[in-house]
Amino acid sequence: MKPLALAAALFAALPAHAASSEADLTKLIQKLNERLDNLEKRNAELEKQIQADHAAKVPADIEKRVQSLEQAQEQVNKALDSDEISQYEPDLTSRLKAAEKDVLETRKAVKRTEGLEGLKVGASLTTVAQMPSGLPKGTADGNSQLNYRADVTAELPLEPFGNVDQKIFAHFRMGQGLGLNSPFANLGAFASAPNAVAFRASGASPDDSVAILGQAWYQAAIPLPFGGFKPRSRETLELTFGKMDIFGFFDRNARANDESRQFLNSIFVHNPLLDAGRQVGVDANGFQPGFVASYLNETRKPQTWRVSLGVFGTGVGANYQRFFSSPLIMAQAETSLRFFDGLTGNYRLYAWQQGQGTELDGSTASQGGWGISADQRLGDGVTLFGRYGQMAKGKVPFDRALTLGAEFNGSYWDRGADAIGGAAGWLQASDDYHAAGGARDLLGNDNPADASTFTDNINFTPSGAERVAEIYYRYHITNQFELSPDFQYVWRMGANPAASNAMVLGLRAQLSY
Repeated sequence: MKPLALAAALFAALPAHAASSEADLTKLIQKLNERLDNLEKRNAELEKQIQADHAAKVPADIEKRVQSLEQAQEQVNKALDSDEISQYEPDLTSRLKAAEKDVLETRKAVKRTEGLEGLKVGASLTTVAQMPSGLPKGTADGNSQLNYRADVTAELPLEPFGNVDQKIFAHFRMGQGLGLNSPFANLGAFASAPNAVAFRASGASPDDSVAILGQAWYQAAIPLPFGGFKPRSRETLELTFGKMDIFGFFDRNARANDESRQFLNSIFVHNPLLDAGRQVGVDANGFQPGFVASYLNETRKPQTWRVSLGVFGTGVGANYQRFFSSPLIMAQAETSLRFFDGLTGNYRLYAWQQGQGTELDGSTASQGGWGISADQRLGDGVTLFGRYGQMAKGKVPFDRALTLGAEFNGSYWDRGADAIGGAAGWLQASDDYHAAGGARDLLGNDNPADASTFTDNINFTPSGAERVAEIYYRYHITNQFELSPDFQYVWRMGANPAASNAMVLGLRAQLSY
């Protein structure tokens, strides 16, 4: 408030009798003005001092702090330029790098896991010990035999291509020991493999046995009709190509298909004409390259049907020459039906054309035949199976084959995971084999056995059929371990009426994962 205004206000506030004279009032106003001037000067001095103190102290603290922050930021930036974690860098930076590394590793692991999602891996080790009885004295390698075989399979689904599901499959196999297959073949037996597990991929020396990539194929499953709504599709076109086991697609059977758990003799594992009769023309390891196209119809599921066509490389061993002019062509029609109060049965009818089949005289010619494979459940624990094969063209040792059998699971004697199987086989000698006379191996050469030792097996007159029987018991010990005693009996080996009957006792052990 200004001095004059303050004086006027005081003057108005004083009562009339309080001011004795105008001179006294003037003096009072002057004193008030002097005091106000002094107060204003003092106030100005105080403001200058405060501003000076503020300017002297505050900026110095801020500058020091800013410099400290800039140095810290420079250290952080320098440390972040390197991917390595050092103990001399700021703690914040090392922690940030460690966290970033953990995140990257986690992302990599997730990507790997996503890439392997759906991967199915299986592994098994099968060992077989067999002891023959009834073979001619002096039979080469005709004593007790031991062998093993290891299999590892991997199936990996690929990322779908539109509505098309894709997968790749690989199968590695190794083993040692040929079992009793060689002595039976040398004696002219049609059922040349009483031990279908036996496997060796090597040179002449068993010690050089190696592991092989037996199968490697790609499969695309295309829902039909093209461009339709996949969840409602009940038809599928499957295209498969690569190196494969032909019996994974043709001539399958629910109870006579796996020598590592079911029957050991090859005539009960597959159609004898295709397997023991070598119509498939596989390499020495049992595989071959090829292409399979298959149409599956599930509109009346669980009663389904499928038709398949396969074209495979064939020849002697792995020499797949003349593939385009003389391949193995195989066609199959199969269905799954319900009989006996809804129990499942599988029925397959197939035919083949072998472009490079081996004749009795060792020459190569076109051969062909047809076959049936069926399995039918009769109860909760009983399944019957049967196969029939017949040659339509070609000169081979036997031209008709019939195998019948059954498997009973252990639920009938309180061992539900156990099973007992029995089968009988009949291999009819062909007219051409009768006409040729004499024991001959499947390549058309004279029997390699020593003539002085096996006179009964040389220059005989073939008659009737070779007959084979087998029975096994699969004893379940754990989910990964099974033992199977096995017994085989062979009559009239190679359709030789003078041949001795042969017996084979065996024990099979299998570990699986």
